[in-house]
Amino acid sequence: MKEQIKALLDEIRPALQRDGGDVEFVDYTDEHIVLVELQGHCAGCPHAQMTVKMGIEEFLKEQIPEIEAVEAVNKFEF
Repeated sequence: MKEQIKALLDEIRPALQRDGGDVEFVDYTDEHIVLVELQGHCAGCPHAQMTVKMGIEEFLKEQIPEIEAVEAVNKFEF
């Protein structure tokens, strides 16, 4: 599952990179939650939560219905 999620994140990464940001996979929990870390401009963007929920989460849930949610975390705090 983790490798499938990473591959899907690679598909959406170019769109984030065009705006100076990026996303990194952190973990997939037993509760079916994908943890990601936003990087670059995305990390400090006021629209980061919208990017996670309406962009990344929506895309991943379309591809993998088992996913319950996507949450942005700081991997150093994880």
